[in-house]
Amino acid sequence: MSANESLESASVLIDRRIAELGDWRGAMLARVRALIREAVPGVFETWKWRGTPVWEHGGIICTGESYRDKLKLTFAKGASLADPAGLFNASLDGNARRAIDLYEGARFDAAAFKHLVQAAAALNAAKPAARIGRGGKGA
Repeated sequence: MSANESLESASVLIDRRIAELGDWRGAMLARVRALIREAVPGVFETWKWRGTPVWEHGGIICTGESYRDKLKLTFAKGASLADPAGLFNASLDGNARRAIDLYEGARFDAAAFKHLVQAAAALNAAKPAARIGRGGKGA
């Protein structure tokens, strides 16, 4: 399977998940997906961990997991992102990830979400500084 076929398959699987949900979670997943695509043109959609939509750009931006009562958007490097709008409301005590749990009828700040997605993509694109000193790989 080529890379393009793999990416297309992920998009088809995400389309199918949205349709299967068939309720507010499907509609919200479709909305979130559209916002991610607007925020980061060229974002890659992948399908991992036996059924989780994942958006990547230089690394994982976020996942979109659906549960009975919520949609969970987990940002792989969320602990390193500024969140002035306070969107993160779950997985707050981890060292790396942060999540947004969305419930039926909850308000959702689309502009703040797009900013968070852009910040996550920018963080993925940033090159780590060369480590110099004992144990590091420096120049």
